[in-house]
Amino acid sequence: MRTDDAIHFCAPGRLIIEAGARRRLPALISHLGLRYGVLITDRFFTGNTPWVREYVDAASALGVTTIVFDGGAPDPTTTLCDSATRVMRSTFAGLAPDHVIGLGGGSNIDLAKALCLTLPEGRPIREFVGMDEPLKALPLVAMPTTAGTGSEATPGAILVDPSNATKVAVMNNALRPRIALIDPELTYTCPPNVTADAGIDALTHAIESYLTIDSSRFDRGDQPDPAYSGRSLLTMLFARESIRLCAQYLKRCYDDGSDKEARSAMCHASIYAALSYGSAGLNGVHGIAYAVAGRTHRSHGTTNAVMLPYVLGALAQTRRGELLEIAALFEVDTGPGPQAAITALCHALRELIAHLGIPTDLRGLGIEASSLTALTRDALAVTRLARAFPVPDVERAYADIVSRAWAGDLGEAPDRQRLELDYQ
Repeated sequence: MRTDDAIHFCAPGRLIIEAGARRRLPALISHLGLRYGVLITDRFFTGNTPWVREYVDAASALGVTTIVFDGGAPDPTTTLCDSATRVMRSTFAGLAPDHVIGLGGGSNIDLAKALCLTLPEGRPIREFVGMDEPLKALPLVAMPTTAGTGSEATPGAILVDPSNATKVAVMNNALRPRIALIDPELTYTCPPNVTADAGIDALTHAIESYLTIDSSRFDRGDQPDPAYSGRSLLTMLFARESIRLCAQYLKRCYDDGSDKEARSAMCHASIYAALSYGSAGLNGVHGIAYAVAGRTHRSHGTTNAVMLPYVLGALAQTRRGELLEIAALFEVDTGPGPQAAITALCHALRELIAHLGIPTDLRGLGIEASSLTALTRDALAVTRLARAFPVPDVERAYADIVSRAWAGDLGEAPDRQRLELDYQ
């Protein structure tokens, strides 16, 4: 029992996980007394699936009006959000929408989250960046079509600011969906590359939140309602189950997209990981991956995947017990002792990443050796994640991780002495 846990756990108001559950959404929306909705998606789903039309027609039959915006895009921008706000407010012609539905991957759901803030008054989304006070947001229904991002259970909307090509985040518990509807049938047609990218993202969320800073040490500042607050026994329960499911089903799901059991298992793995990291938070993998993505413009799942094995090696001293538990879940050949088991785990994860068709080192992403110092500096600038990395010297650890990830070196995990020899 972790008696020193300081738990501040937030989850969706309603969590529904069931094959075919999308068909029951119109009745639930009507039952809740909602009448005017905006459905945010992209043209793939309006043009290639019946899901949007089925929902709109079924909701209409129950007296619920739904306006569809299918201009969603990968890595949505602040400009797109503001443009969608103007279009939707004009379309409603004075009627006030009372809910927003996000259908698609994490990008569509992030855009839907942002619109929950901007639609009521037409304010630009930049006005909400960095705001800690309670925000008034329209109720959000999130229906993910991928198993990985976890946006259906988290407090953040991530958008790209085109003025400087950087990602900005609106973080507030008001953005957590009122309804998270997980219908595995929506993921059945995901192509292999999307399955891989989303699946490794879910695994990264689970592992990273399982190993992150403890809730008793997490700096919440003066926030009475923090979006993230460190790991606890509760978040670790969700993370452990997600890791177990990913270890058993991620490769299987990638190899055979028609495997409905594997598809359903990965949907469960994704939401469990989200319930963990959505309160515990993340750290080094995402912190460095953000910097890598800024230089390569590769997908979120890919940049996370490349960094994951190397970050775990740097935690061998401070999270040894937890890493051995993860090694057992992956059933790796643990060898003669704890260090051998952790090294074997890192190799097993890298082999899984290679099997998923993802590069396994920074050179494979086109990163030049001359940019490693600047990349490390950019990663450390994401202070929210750097502060949560549970090592004594984050700066040295990040430098060592980046160096190893470029060289593809999964040798013995470094301890403090090795870092001093390499970087003093």
